Amino acid sequence: MNNFSPNMLKTYKLCPKKYYFKYIENLSMPQSNLPFEKGKKIHALAHYKLQGINIDRLETSLNNKEKETWNLLQSNEFYNKDFYKSEFQINIKIDSYWIGGRIDAIVKEGDNYYILDYKTGSIPNNAEFDFQTMVYLLCANRYIKNYRTLSFVYINLKDKNNYIIPFNQEVEGIYRQEIISTCKTISCDKTFLCNYEKCKNCEYYQLCK
Repeated sequence: MNNFSPNMLKTYKLCPKKYYFKYIENLSMPQSNLPFEKGKKIHALAHYKLQGINIDRLETSLNNKEKETWNLLQSNEFYNKDFYKSEFQINIKIDSYWIGGRIDAIVKEGDNYYILDYKTGSIPNNAEFDFQTMVYLLCANRYIKNYRTLSFVYINLKDKNNYIIPFNQEVEGIYRQEIISTCKTISCDKTFLCNYEKCKNCEYYQLCK
């Protein structure tokens, strides 16, 4: 397989065996969707509003906590910058591997561009070198022409903070090297051994043991 998403790369780093079950055997284990429902609603509303679609009726379906989260996003300084594109798939080829994913939104202020990612939970640990950050910045760098600055912005709707990660030539080299190395390791792996330290928390635990 030579086409990788951020989740695929993160899953492999977490545990090659989990990667094997999920992306090679394509085994989907039942999980509760309740923790993700609020996030899905907020993402949908954000996309529709950026597109200029009337969302009055959709807003009436939100409960109080969802309304509070939605209002926080609407008042966010980055969400209110000039719209460029939202909810779209973006892919590029690095070395012999295709990488990409679905971006929540890209906004701009003049020729300064910002990739937005809305988080109703927590942002990743060491976010600057999270695979989502690295993949999206590399893709946007190739996709957007003649920008002055490019940044990734995690809008954390839980702690009400913005986490801004700027892109430059130095991190570009680091990102490329890390992604190529991980993709190559996955492509050459013949065993996909389990190395997860918290196996009992994994949805594939019963299969793995």
